[in-house]
Amino acid sequence: MLAIGTIILSAWISIVSATPLQSPTEYTSLFRRNTSISSGCSTSGVASCHTSGSVDTCCTESPGGLLLQTQFWDTNPSTGPSNSWTIHGLWPDNCDGTFEENCDTSRAYTNIASLLSAQGASSTLSYMQTHWVDINGQNEQFWEHEWSTHGTCMSTLEPSCLPGSSPKGAEAVAFFQTVVKLFQTLPTYDWLANAGIVPSTSKTFTLSTLTSALKSASGVTPALNCNGSTLNSISWYFNLKGSIVDGVFVPINTPQSGSCPSSGIKYPPKSGSGTPTTTSSSPTGTPGSLPARAIINAIRSGSTVGGLLSLGTWSTQTLATFTLSGTASSFTMTSSKGSCGVSGGKFSCGSGVSSTTFSVVSSSGSLLLASGGSTSFSSDGVPSGATVFDVFTGSSHSQDYILQIVGT
Repeated sequence: MLAIGTIILSAWISIVSATPLQSPTEYTSLFRRNTSISSGCSTSGVASCHTSGSVDTCCTESPGGLLLQTQFWDTNPSTGPSNSWTIHGLWPDNCDGTFEENCDTSRAYTNIASLLSAQGASSTLSYMQTHWVDINGQNEQFWEHEWSTHGTCMSTLEPSCLPGSSPKGAEAVAFFQTVVKLFQTLPTYDWLANAGIVPSTSKTFTLSTLTSALKSASGVTPALNCNGSTLNSISWYFNLKGSIVDGVFVPINTPQSGSCPSSGIKYPPKSGSGTPTTTSSSPTGTPGSLPARAIINAIRSGSTVGGLLSLGTWSTQTLATFTLSGTASSFTMTSSKGSCGVSGGKFSCGSGVSSTTFSVVSSSGSLLLASGGSTSFSSDGVPSGATVFDVFTGSSHSQDYILQIVGT
């Protein structure tokens, strides 16, 4: 793990006060929907690293309130999908440039796969098996290391902070669920590809080109790290309101420079396959496949702005999980409210809705929902807070966007 190094206090305060990207609502909604336990912590208070005096460490991550979601771009050998970075972990660094590791050896759980399966997190495990992979094929040891080294140092995941009925290891299950969901909101590959930056055997890039593209897409600047001149990892930085279990992750600018040079940066394709095309794999990493269960994000002007609720409306509240049945070229959708379909140009889901067929269009590593072969959707406004809007096919209404299918 990379140490943050010495940081001048005044500069540090300026950096962690950076404006978060749009609203952290999308992060909160994903976590609360997928974790099997609730922390009971408020998310309306001060973010970690900004508190003063004593704090409730069950509801405020302390001292490790600077959180790094780290990702790999492995090419020698290649790991994970050719059109996605992979998960390294989530690290709780202290707010003063130091960090702690291996904080509780009594909770250094083994057989993480069995732990996840036993506690109803099989979908998380399935995603980890394609997107959280070890360069030497030792996935289980990799997961065990990330939990014992970093997860056990998270104060809000202390067993005493969890509901009394929680089974042994529930805090580790919550850790892996949260890391996966956070990673899914940080599509580094797609953000670069949308700016015309794709892996190449011949091109090189400047650091400013790469970071500018990522900041334009996310609103914050990450740290890029290289092995020599070859790009191989990235760190996205956050503070946290509430618990790791179901808190709000507030994006911030990186407090340190990465190890990449200013120019001549190589971004090679995985498996030496040349420049990838846009006919790529699904978010689950299986080429051409359709996830059985998914959330649906709304992408507007290159940024995620909420997604679909169970009635089929566009919102920034807790997103619904949809069940998809069929193939990528022809499938039906249902939510907890009932079948989903399009009638009179309006998309909706419910017990009285007649099911219609949809398809997906693969674009820059994402699966886009299509109705009648078109990926265009529109609404009469942009949602915020409790305000939601109906979803219409085509671009006849004032606010255009696309709908991204993300497997769960």
